[in-house]
Amino acid sequence: MITKALLLRLFDAAYMQRWNDKLRPVELYELDKQAHKMVIAYFLGKFEEDKAGFDWLEIIEGGLFEYLQRVVLTDIKPPVYYRIKADQQKYRELNEYVFAALLPLLGPLGPEFCTRFRAYFLDSTDGNINRRILSAAHFCASDWEFRILERTNPDGSEMGLIRQNLDEQQNAYADLQGMMQLKMQDKCRHFINLCGELRFQVRWSNIHRVPMTSVLGHMLFVAMLSYLFSLEVKAAKSRCVNNYFTGLFHDLPEVLTRDIILPVKRAVSGLHGLIKDIEKEYMNRSVYGLIPYRWRHEMRLFAEDEFSDSIVVNGKRHKVTAAEIMDLYNDDRHSARDGTLVKAADRLAAFIEADQAIQNGSRRHELFEARAEIGRDFQRVKMGGLDLARIYSDFA
Repeated sequence: MITKALLLRLFDAAYMQRWNDKLRPVELYELDKQAHKMVIAYFLGKFEEDKAGFDWLEIIEGGLFEYLQRVVLTDIKPPVYYRIKADQQKYRELNEYVFAALLPLLGPLGPEFCTRFRAYFLDSTDGNINRRILSAAHFCASDWEFRILERTNPDGSEMGLIRQNLDEQQNAYADLQGMMQLKMQDKCRHFINLCGELRFQVRWSNIHRVPMTSVLGHMLFVAMLSYLFSLEVKAAKSRCVNNYFTGLFHDLPEVLTRDIILPVKRAVSGLHGLIKDIEKEYMNRSVYGLIPYRWRHEMRLFAEDEFSDSIVVNGKRHKVTAAEIMDLYNDDRHSARDGTLVKAADRLAAFIEADQAIQNGSRRHELFEARAEIGRDFQRVKMGGLDLARIYSDFA
């Protein structure tokens, strides 16, 4: 069962500043860094899908577990964290502290989830391909941030050492095919940079809010909610994976069109459809050419048709209803994607953004209206085993 307390804990990373002992030309937040990390993990993982032991679900859950650990440990500087990690006993004690802090929030998700979370950090094996992908993605995302800071802090006392450490860490994963592609292919680097630019696009940009969430951070929040929702409805493995990555990439076209708020899309008849057509045109022209051809149909599923419910039959994707997926196609063979569920996650993320801005002092009527409208829409909604009405009533 997903609780309000867990949702707000997940949202805490939107407040957490990164590199806060350095001069920053833009604010850098943990939620955004974790989002960029998971985008990079998807990119790296696509090159390793045929490797023994590779598992998208382990990458998704590993990313979520590491995210939760980071939310609890907050501002431990990397050199200190890695010194602790090198001491097996101290690292175990640190993670027991993390587990104890999160158990009241994770307990309602069930004993199996809690067991997987605890085991993830008790297992010190770093050679697993899924963990290596996550670690490589972590260092790539940190390096992307640091390249911004290097320009602003050219004479900083730690800059040379940080650069050396990041280079060494990334070189340790040079055997991953995706890392080689990032080093050799301008297009691949441009795709990662393009996704990273969504960190600079602020949602609700005409309204002062605390925290000021970015489009990229919102995408990860929706992805995590989509995954937790999928567990709640006991979705098959392929559904969980499709739902997560749909959440992670559902707003990718906004890197080209910016965040056009829903009231504007509704203001003119047919405008929403026109915007979708423009997004497809821009994505074809500026994004899909940056990734290997064999991935493009999947990225279109995630980024263009993000809120449709669909399955695969005889190698072709067909639209169905959410009820049909649950009753007839909840298996890996049909590779279902619950667009309705992802849309519910997207709406809940927007609700929490508005709610927290209000709780933090914003009195803008747009936020009150958005919170009330979304709450009304889900007053009596249940999706399989997912009781959205209960979640919204917890906030009320």
